Amino acid sequence: MEDKLVQKIVSDVMEKINSEAKEEQAAKSFINPGMTEFVGLSEGDTIGLVIANVDYALHEKMGIDKRFRSIGIVGARTGAGPQIMAADEAVKATNTEIVTIELPRDTKGGAGHGSLIIFGAEDVSDARRAVEVTLKELYRTFGDVYANDAGHLEFQYSARASIALEKAFGAPVGKAFGLIVGAPAAIGVICADTAVKAAEVDILAYSSPANGTSFSNEAILAISGDSGAVRQAIISAREVGKQLLWAMGAEPLSATTPYI
Repeated sequence: MEDKLVQKIVSDVMEKINSEAKEEQAAKSFINPGMTEFVGLSEGDTIGLVIANVDYALHEKMGIDKRFRSIGIVGARTGAGPQIMAADEAVKATNTEIVTIELPRDTKGGAGHGSLIIFGAEDVSDARRAVEVTLKELYRTFGDVYANDAGHLEFQYSARASIALEKAFGAPVGKAFGLIVGAPAAIGVICADTAVKAAEVDILAYSSPANGTSFSNEAILAISGDSGAVRQAIISAREVGKQLLWAMGAEPLSATTPYI
Protein backbone atom coordinates (compact mmCIF):
# COMPACT_ATOMS: atom_id res chain seq x y z
CA MET A 1 0.00 0.00 0.00
CA GLU A 2 2.78 2.40 0.99
CA ASP A 3 4.73 1.50 -2.16
CA LYS A 4 1.73 2.36 -4.33
CA LEU A 5 1.28 5.66 -2.48
CA VAL A 6 4.95 6.56 -2.98
CA GLN A 7 4.73 5.65 -6.66
CA LYS A 8 1.65 7.84 -7.07
CA ILE A 9 3.34 10.79 -5.35
CA VAL A 10 6.45 10.42 -7.51
CA SER A 11 4.29 10.11 -10.63
CA ASP A 12 2.32 13.25 -9.75
CA VAL A 13 5.51 15.21 -9.07
CA MET A 14 7.10 14.11 -12.37
CA GLU A 15 3.91 14.95 -14.26
CA LYS A 16 3.90 18.42 -12.73
CA ILE A 17 7.59 18.95 -13.58
CA ASN A 18 7.05 17.83 -17.17
CA SER A 19 3.97 20.01 -17.48
CA GLU A 20 5.85 23.05 -16.17
CA ALA A 21 8.74 22.34 -18.54
CA LYS A 22 6.36 22.21 -21.50
CA GLU A 23 4.67 25.42 -20.42
CA GLU A 24 8.06 27.10 -20.02
CA GLN A 25 9.10 25.95 -23.50
CA ALA A 26 5.81 27.16 -24.97
CA ALA A 27 6.25 30.51 -23.23
CA LYS A 28 9.73 30.85 -24.68
CA SER A 29 8.24 30.40 -28.14
CA PHE A 30 6.22 33.57 -27.69
CA ILE A 31 8.72 35.85 -25.98
CA ASN A 32 8.88 39.11 -27.91
CA PRO A 33 12.18 40.97 -27.48
CA GLY A 34 10.28 44.23 -27.96
CA MET A 35 11.58 44.93 -31.46
CA THR A 36 9.34 45.81 -34.39
CA GLU A 37 11.50 43.57 -36.61
CA PHE A 38 10.63 40.45 -34.59
CA VAL A 39 7.79 38.28 -35.93
CA GLY A 40 8.11 34.98 -34.08
CA LEU A 41 9.76 31.59 -33.56
CA SER A 42 8.99 28.05 -34.69
CA GLU A 43 10.29 24.49 -35.07
CA GLY A 44 13.90 23.89 -36.07
CA ASP A 45 15.25 26.87 -34.14
CA THR A 46 13.57 29.07 -36.73
CA ILE A 47 13.22 32.83 -36.27
CA GLY A 48 11.04 35.13 -38.34
CA LEU A 49 11.96 38.80 -38.85
CA VAL A 50 10.93 41.73 -41.02
CA ILE A 51 12.52 44.97 -42.20
CA ALA A 52 10.01 47.63 -43.23
CA ASN A 53 12.45 49.74 -45.22
CA VAL A 54 15.82 48.22 -46.08
CA ASP A 55 18.78 50.61 -46.05
CA TYR A 56 19.45 51.77 -49.62
CA ALA A 57 23.12 50.73 -49.70
CA LEU A 58 22.40 47.32 -48.16
CA HIS A 59 19.42 46.86 -50.49
CA GLU A 60 21.74 47.34 -53.47
CA LYS A 61 24.44 45.00 -52.14
CA MET A 62 21.89 42.29 -51.43
CA GLY A 63 20.71 42.46 -55.04
CA ILE A 64 17.07 42.96 -54.13
CA ASP A 65 14.65 44.07 -56.83
CA LYS A 66 13.99 47.82 -56.52
CA ARG A 67 10.25 47.13 -56.32
CA PHE A 68 10.72 45.62 -52.88
CA ARG A 69 11.48 48.10 -50.12
CA SER A 70 10.38 45.61 -47.42
CA ILE A 71 11.72 42.13 -46.75
CA GLY A 72 10.66 39.19 -44.62
CA ILE A 73 13.42 36.99 -43.23
CA VAL A 74 13.22 33.37 -42.08
CA GLY A 75 16.38 31.84 -40.64
CA ALA A 76 16.90 28.42 -39.07
CA ARG A 77 19.66 26.45 -37.37
CA THR A 78 18.02 23.11 -38.17
CA GLY A 79 16.34 22.21 -41.43
CA ALA A 80 15.96 23.60 -44.91
CA GLY A 81 13.30 21.49 -46.62
CA PRO A 82 10.59 22.21 -44.03
CA GLN A 83 11.30 25.94 -44.20
CA ILE A 84 11.28 25.99 -48.01
CA MET A 85 8.02 24.02 -48.15
CA ALA A 86 6.47 26.41 -45.63
CA ALA A 87 7.73 29.42 -47.60
CA ASP A 88 6.15 27.95 -50.72
CA GLU A 89 2.78 28.05 -48.98
CA ALA A 90 3.50 31.60 -47.85
CA VAL A 91 4.05 32.96 -51.37
CA LYS A 92 0.79 31.32 -52.45
CA ALA A 93 -1.05 33.16 -49.69
CA THR A 94 0.60 36.60 -49.90
CA ASN A 95 1.67 39.28 -52.34
CA THR A 96 5.36 38.47 -51.98
CA GLU A 97 8.19 36.91 -53.96
CA ILE A 98 11.18 34.85 -52.92
CA VAL A 99 14.33 36.98 -53.13
CA THR A 100 16.81 34.31 -52.07
CA ILE A 101 17.11 30.87 -50.53
CA GLU A 102 20.43 29.84 -48.99
CA LEU A 103 21.38 26.62 -47.25
CA PRO A 104 24.27 27.11 -44.82
CA ARG A 105 26.10 24.15 -43.34
CA ASP A 106 25.01 24.22 -39.71
CA THR A 107 26.38 21.83 -37.10
CA LYS A 108 23.28 22.18 -34.94
CA GLY A 109 21.40 20.42 -37.73
CA GLY A 110 23.53 17.32 -37.22
CA ALA A 111 24.42 15.99 -40.67
CA GLY A 112 22.36 18.62 -42.48
CA HIS A 113 21.74 22.28 -43.24
CA GLY A 114 20.30 25.38 -41.71
CA SER A 115 18.47 27.86 -43.92
CA LEU A 116 18.01 31.52 -44.81
CA ILE A 117 14.96 32.58 -46.81
CA ILE A 118 14.19 36.18 -47.76
CA PHE A 119 10.84 37.40 -49.06
CA GLY A 120 10.51 40.61 -51.03
CA ALA A 121 7.41 42.80 -50.77
CA GLU A 122 6.30 46.28 -51.74
CA ASP A 123 4.45 46.63 -48.44
CA VAL A 124 5.77 45.61 -45.03
CA SER A 125 2.41 44.04 -44.08
CA ASP A 126 2.84 41.53 -46.92
CA ALA A 127 6.39 40.71 -45.82
CA ARG A 128 5.26 40.20 -42.23
CA ARG A 129 2.34 38.03 -43.30
CA ALA A 130 4.62 35.81 -45.43
CA VAL A 131 6.87 35.22 -42.43
CA GLU A 132 3.87 34.49 -40.18
CA VAL A 133 2.50 31.92 -42.63
CA THR A 134 5.91 30.26 -42.91
CA LEU A 135 6.33 29.97 -39.13
CA LYS A 136 2.83 28.54 -38.76
CA GLU A 137 3.36 25.99 -41.55
CA LEU A 138 6.55 24.61 -40.00
CA TYR A 139 4.72 22.39 -37.53
CA ARG A 140 3.19 20.58 -40.50
CA THR A 141 6.31 20.48 -42.69
CA PHE A 142 8.41 19.02 -39.87
CA GLY A 143 5.90 16.13 -39.68
CA ASP A 144 7.86 13.82 -41.95
CA VAL A 145 11.26 14.63 -40.51
CA TYR A 146 12.64 11.66 -38.57
CA ALA A 147 15.85 11.58 -36.56
CA ASN A 148 18.02 9.74 -34.07
CA ASP A 149 21.63 10.17 -32.93
CA ALA A 150 22.91 8.51 -36.11
CA GLY A 151 21.24 10.80 -38.64
CA HIS A 152 17.96 12.03 -40.06
CA LEU A 153 15.41 11.57 -42.82
CA GLU A 154 13.17 14.13 -44.44
CA PHE A 155 10.24 13.71 -46.80
CA GLN A 156 8.20 16.54 -48.25
CA TYR A 157 5.23 16.62 -50.62
CA SER A 158 3.30 19.39 -52.36
CA ALA A 159 0.38 18.78 -54.69
CA ARG A 160 1.07 22.12 -56.38
CA ALA A 161 4.56 23.58 -56.33
CA SER A 162 4.97 27.35 -56.30
CA ILE A 163 7.75 29.93 -56.51
CA ALA A 164 9.84 28.84 -53.51
CA LEU A 165 10.12 25.25 -54.74
CA GLU A 166 10.86 26.46 -58.25
CA LYS A 167 13.68 28.68 -56.97
CA ALA A 168 15.18 26.08 -54.64
CA PHE A 169 14.78 22.90 -56.68
CA GLY A 170 13.66 23.87 -60.18
CA ALA A 171 10.19 22.46 -59.53
CA PRO A 172 7.62 23.07 -62.30
CA VAL A 173 5.08 25.52 -60.88
CA GLY A 174 1.65 23.96 -60.49
CA LYS A 175 2.84 20.33 -60.58
CA ALA A 176 3.21 17.83 -57.74
CA PHE A 177 6.61 17.92 -56.04
CA GLY A 178 8.47 15.61 -53.69
CA LEU A 179 11.68 15.92 -51.66
CA ILE A 180 13.61 12.98 -50.19
CA VAL A 181 16.57 13.50 -47.86
CA GLY A 182 18.69 10.90 -46.11
CA ALA A 183 21.59 11.36 -43.69
CA PRO A 184 24.07 9.83 -43.54
CA ALA A 185 24.23 10.19 -47.31
CA ALA A 186 24.56 6.42 -47.80
CA ILE A 187 20.97 5.99 -46.62
CA GLY A 188 19.88 8.87 -48.82
CA VAL A 189 21.26 7.11 -51.90
CA ILE A 190 19.16 4.01 -51.12
CA CYS A 191 16.09 6.18 -50.51
CA ALA A 192 16.58 7.93 -53.86
CA ASP A 193 16.94 4.65 -55.75
CA THR A 194 13.91 3.18 -54.01
CA ALA A 195 11.79 6.22 -54.83
CA VAL A 196 12.43 6.26 -58.58
CA LYS A 197 11.93 2.50 -58.82
CA ALA A 198 8.62 2.68 -56.94
CA ALA A 199 6.80 5.09 -59.29
CA GLU A 200 7.06 6.89 -62.61
CA VAL A 201 8.43 10.29 -61.60
CA ASP A 202 10.74 12.92 -63.09
CA ILE A 203 14.04 13.57 -61.32
CA LEU A 204 14.54 17.32 -60.93
CA ALA A 205 17.77 17.23 -58.95
CA TYR A 206 20.08 14.91 -57.07
CA SER A 207 22.52 16.31 -54.50
CA SER A 208 25.29 14.65 -52.49
CA PRO A 209 27.94 15.82 -49.99
CA ALA A 210 30.25 17.32 -52.63
CA ASN A 211 27.61 18.10 -55.26
CA GLY A 212 24.74 20.49 -54.64
CA THR A 213 24.90 20.66 -50.84
CA SER A 214 26.98 22.77 -48.46
CA PHE A 215 29.09 19.65 -47.84
CA SER A 216 26.40 18.16 -45.63
CA ASN A 217 26.36 14.40 -45.07
CA GLU A 218 23.14 14.01 -47.04
CA ALA A 219 21.87 12.63 -50.33
CA ILE A 220 18.89 14.63 -51.59
CA LEU A 221 16.42 13.82 -54.37
CA ALA A 222 13.85 16.26 -55.77
CA ILE A 223 11.10 14.77 -57.95
CA SER A 224 8.03 15.87 -59.86
CA GLY A 225 5.20 14.24 -61.76
CA ASP A 226 1.71 12.90 -61.26
CA SER A 227 0.44 13.53 -57.74
CA GLY A 228 -0.20 9.86 -56.94
CA ALA A 229 3.16 8.76 -58.34
CA VAL A 230 5.08 11.37 -56.35
CA ARG A 231 3.35 10.33 -53.12
CA GLN A 232 4.03 6.64 -53.80
CA ALA A 233 7.71 7.33 -54.46
CA ILE A 234 8.02 9.26 -51.20
CA ILE A 235 6.18 6.66 -49.11
CA SER A 236 8.33 3.83 -50.49
CA ALA A 237 11.53 5.76 -49.76
CA ARG A 238 10.31 6.64 -46.27
CA GLU A 239 9.72 3.02 -45.30
CA VAL A 240 13.18 1.93 -46.44
CA GLY A 241 14.92 4.95 -44.93
CA LYS A 242 13.34 4.51 -41.50
CA GLN A 243 14.37 0.85 -41.35
CA LEU A 244 17.98 1.65 -42.26
CA LEU A 245 18.30 4.58 -39.85
CA TRP A 246 16.71 2.52 -37.08
CA ALA A 247 19.41 -0.12 -37.62
CA MET A 248 21.98 2.53 -36.67
CA GLY A 249 20.35 3.70 -33.44
CA ALA A 250 17.06 4.39 -31.70
CA GLU A 251 13.79 4.31 -33.62
CA PRO A 252 13.60 7.51 -35.70
CA LEU A 253 10.40 9.29 -34.72
CA SER A 254 8.51 12.15 -36.36
CA ALA A 255 9.46 15.63 -35.18
CA THR A 256 5.75 16.59 -35.02
CA THR A 257 2.90 14.76 -36.82
CA PRO A 258 3.41 12.98 -40.19
CA TYR A 259 1.38 14.51 -43.02
CA ILE A 260 2.26 12.42 -46.10
